[in-house]
Amino acid sequence: MSVWVQDFMAGVQGKNAAESEFHQAVEEVIESLEPVLDRHPEYRKSKVLERIVEPERVVMFRVPWVDDQGDVQVNRGFRVEFNSALGPYKGGLRFHPSVNLGIIKFLGFEQIFKNALTMTPIGGGKGGSDFDPKGKSDLEVMRFCQSFMSELFRHIGADTDVPAGDIGVGGREIGFMFGQYKKLVNRFEGVLTGKGLAWGGSLIRPEATGYGQIYFAAEMLGTRGETFEGKRCVVSGSGNVAQFATEKVIELGGKVITLSDSGGWILDEEGIDRDKLEFVMDLKNARRGRIHEYVEKYPSAVYHETDRSREDNPIWDVPCEVALPSATQNEICEKDAQNLVKNGCYCISEGANMPSTPEAVSVFLEAKSLYGPGKAANAGGVATSALEMSQNSMREAWSREEVDRRLKGIMVNIHKICFETAEAYGTPGNYVNGANIGGFLRVAGAMTDQGVV
Repeated sequence: MSVWVQDFMAGVQGKNAAESEFHQAVEEVIESLEPVLDRHPEYRKSKVLERIVEPERVVMFRVPWVDDQGDVQVNRGFRVEFNSALGPYKGGLRFHPSVNLGIIKFLGFEQIFKNALTMTPIGGGKGGSDFDPKGKSDLEVMRFCQSFMSELFRHIGADTDVPAGDIGVGGREIGFMFGQYKKLVNRFEGVLTGKGLAWGGSLIRPEATGYGQIYFAAEMLGTRGETFEGKRCVVSGSGNVAQFATEKVIELGGKVITLSDSGGWILDEEGIDRDKLEFVMDLKNARRGRIHEYVEKYPSAVYHETDRSREDNPIWDVPCEVALPSATQNEICEKDAQNLVKNGCYCISEGANMPSTPEAVSVFLEAKSLYGPGKAANAGGVATSALEMSQNSMREAWSREEVDRRLKGIMVNIHKICFETAEAYGTPGNYVNGANIGGFLRVAGAMTDQGVV
């Protein structure tokens, strides 16, 4: 790390104490940008970096609601509107007990560059709450969502800030929040994405992040003249992203052998086929069950309970060619990355946001792996959200084939930007630098054009 990066990070850490995930996200981007600032001294002069790490607006609020026992519960809500240089703020809402301001800021900061890479007119933002939807009844979730939106509605709008879903926020939650927003503002507008198909949603939106993750991985493999055909793939998570990443891998001839949740993970050496995936989708989406139930249905698989005393995760010690982390941030540590490389993995495409620690990323880059960072590889979700916004604005509904064609085109173009930018700045094959620099150049140019605001 250069002296300049150290000094810059000292300032960020001093202003944003106890926000380790945010520090990590900023440092990972800043380390890529020194050659950009050398070529573009105007960005140093206008303090683009100093401005880009400061959110334009941070909203934090109380969310009171009443549970089924009649007891009052109180959660905390957040919306960080980070950067609007390219368009309305765009980014998901996360409902999870781990949510705090630092995590929302890390996610929002990543979103700026991810959204820029899609080449659609959207800025970066993120939000959520420390509310846990697990174990709550539908009525409890509805009461919480209505209370949450009763404050959030003041800060969002179709041309201002357009939230979407994230961990803990699916179609049910989006529906409850949209209904409350519509009631409060007396307008039917495309203020949330991930909506139901009957009321403004887009086909392919549920599949988009997982599909896009695989489209990006396929492009990386293509640089070596390879495809997914016959590749062993290790997938973490079993939610939306993991499910549709698995579906697309099956379609492309690959073999997914693992899935996981917070309780543990399953290894199915026979491979997870379409029937088994259908069982997982019903288990997680309809019955809201746990992944250990998979082995009761398919005894050929083995279940491994999560051992929280371990620093590493044994799911990443399974021999494979392709790793698809699709669960949560920092799920791959340095030891996990070493295990993946040791066991023959050479392609990593991130479906989760920042799932690899900085030490793990270093291992992948030193091994010359095909490593697709989340801000590039998982941009399919927000890209299709932007397509949903377009359909809402035009009062149109595109076909499944049309949305999927546009999604694939966006992911192919993101790969092209990352690949060519990495080469242009002297680090061929380094998708981290390519994504960071490619996204930054677009945002920095817009910020410079718009003056000091």
